[in-house]
Amino acid sequence: MFSDWEPNVASKPAVGIAIAVISSFINGSTFVLQKKGILRSRQRGVSYLKDVVWWSGTLSMVVGQIGNFLAYNAAPAVIVTPLGGLGVLFGAVLASRILEERLNTAGKLGCVLCCCGSAVLVLHAPASESVTSARQLEARLADPVFVTYALLALLTLAALMGRTAPAYGRPNVGTYAAICSLLGSFTVPCSKGLGVAARDLLSGGPAVALFLGLLAALGACVLLQLFYINKALEAFDSRVFEAVYYAAFTSAALVSSALLFKERTAPTAADWLAALCGLVTLCVGVALLRLSQEASLVWKQTEKTQ
Repeated sequence: MFSDWEPNVASKPAVGIAIAVISSFINGSTFVLQKKGILRSRQRGVSYLKDVVWWSGTLSMVVGQIGNFLAYNAAPAVIVTPLGGLGVLFGAVLASRILEERLNTAGKLGCVLCCCGSAVLVLHAPASESVTSARQLEARLADPVFVTYALLALLTLAALMGRTAPAYGRPNVGTYAAICSLLGSFTVPCSKGLGVAARDLLSGGPAVALFLGLLAALGACVLLQLFYINKALEAFDSRVFEAVYYAAFTSAALVSSALLFKERTAPTAADWLAALCGLVTLCVGVALLRLSQEASLVWKQTEKTQ
């Protein structure tokens, strides 16, 4: 009776897109609430782990991740991932209200460009080749190209977490964003893979080891992401980190899902050009948000001196 679940969900990418949009707005509130909790706990001289607002942000992250899991298993990652740009827009607006992070014209334009870049990537996403069984997924995981990418990503993560982050993490938002985005490049395949393994298990297939392995990898990546996200929020504005992280995460997740699930089969020149334009638009949006943050800091310092 469980075998009917797969076509009902996987055959409706519109459902995945709708879930992804809702999850993006939920995820957009995550960094703002966690940042608010960090600031509140800092004022009281206690750990942010004791702050209810921080925990509400963490809970929204959990809900958003569950939504992402459902979305990734109902639609191709090349469509779902860029929709996170909506969360950047919502998070920036929320931060200006809750955290009083001043959002000037450049910041507003940056948010709009992040959303436009997402729309371009979604509209020009090529047709995907679905993975419908655990055996297919295991074969893809053993593919030399994906194994090489995974090893390079792990080595880069080890270098960033072991050497770069302790020395250069606080003065450079890109360090924490790179760590979280590389971890995210594993959470996307793990989320999609768990859906495939779960359907195989429910239909009586022998995918226990695969399911448990993917679950352990997903749990480890999410916990590490949570740790470094809060490291970043202790030092940077929530909207700036979210924008930088989103741009880096989108690129890394699209590459990993394309290599593992072959979601970009036979792309045309127009597809590649559209993807390049979308990513460039995202980067410009991030740069404008960064300029907005610097202007906000100058404004705050000016207010204090007056």
